[in-house]
Amino acid sequence: MNFTLKIWKQADARSSGLFQTYRLNDITGDTSFTEMLDILNNILIEAGEEPVAFDHDCREGICGACSLYINGRPHGPDDRITTCQLYMRKFEDNAVIYIEPWRSKAFPVIKDLIVDRRAFDKILQAGGFISVNTGSAPEAHTHPVSKKQADLSMDAASCIGCGACVAACKNGSAMLFVASRVSALAHLPQGKTEACRRARAMVAKMDELGFGSCTNNGSCQAECPKGISIAHIARLNREFLYCKNPGPR
Repeated sequence: MNFTLKIWKQADARSSGLFQTYRLNDITGDTSFTEMLDILNNILIEAGEEPVAFDHDCREGICGACSLYINGRPHGPDDRITTCQLYMRKFEDNAVIYIEPWRSKAFPVIKDLIVDRRAFDKILQAGGFISVNTGSAPEAHTHPVSKKQADLSMDAASCIGCGACVAACKNGSAMLFVASRVSALAHLPQGKTEACRRARAMVAKMDELGFGSCTNNGSCQAECPKGISIAHIARLNREFLYCKNPGPR
């Protein structure tokens, strides 16, 4: 298979960027998207040219580092995958493929296709934790959790922090990310200690960092590689309002 790649090149957040065109031939359909970029970079390095900077780590759909905007979609033309799980057979032979970094004020470009996603870390530092007492391990079953609540918590905790929700949102909102982190703890007894401040602190930090507002159009859920539901945003809203009006959650 042969491809024409239109790849965004940008030296840093302060520089202007542009699309640069590359031609790549004889790529098998079983080649992953990140492997295809590896092949391109090997060719560029051998030719004495600068390689394309892109982020990656586990290449197993776990870390979320390989986040790219491909032909107008976060992680490319497939559902419930990260970029490293996208294979070239999803494209037509001789296709033109546009590859860009995440577009968000809160995710400044580091270089080319790599963006700085430390804003997510700052949101977690604002409230995405629980208080624990150090010492010996507690006895089992001291905090019984129903299967329903455990499943809801695990569903929310499956977020890998890739930022596809932000990239997909027309407002650049991080509400699905924040909601998944809040909801994962809200369904567990261990999360109750900070419950009154967690949602407010994390939403305040999200706003401070320049993420947009949520208008609930569902694009974040549609493009999330883990299929996290916007129902968790409703849980976030309940947690946000709880301390102002204590009562049943």
